[in-house]
Amino acid sequence: MPRHTRLNRARPRKLTVRACSLDLVTMSATSPELYATADFCLIPMGTGPDPSVAEYVAECARVLEKSGLKYQMHGYGTNLEGPWQAVSQAIHDCHAAVHAKGAPRVATDIRIGTRAPSLPRAAAQGKDDEGENARKLRRVKEILGKDNVGSTSDKA
Repeated sequence: MPRHTRLNRARPRKLTVRACSLDLVTMSATSPELYATADFCLIPMGTGPDPSVAEYVAECARVLEKSGLKYQMHGYGTNLEGPWQAVSQAIHDCHAAVHAKGAPRVATDIRIGTRAPSLPRAAAQGKDDEGENARKLRRVKEILGKDNVGSTSDKA
């Protein structure tokens, strides 16, 4: 009997995930909101013969400034952090502002990481106000400093 026939006749197995106890289907509006750290790259398209998109990026920066969220622009995007809904809304508002500025199309690459609501955050505990992304970067630089790696690079 061919191998694929045996597999098709095998009884179905129940998949159990024990590492995750979060049920997204029954999560209610009263559940604690996820804290999100996002890295996104907004790409205005069809903006004419000038290859520069600096005016559009500046418009997005204005939106982020008004949002009150922590953000840090870098050469290929922006780090943004805050409550999940606020981060999502800020990215939406950037899209709307860039369209309003004249870009007929906008594409965005987004990576979002979250912490489980039960895990403590240093900023939430009032320890500092540097933000998740800055704290992560500082920690990596501390580790590299012990190895004397990155000593010639830009110190942030």
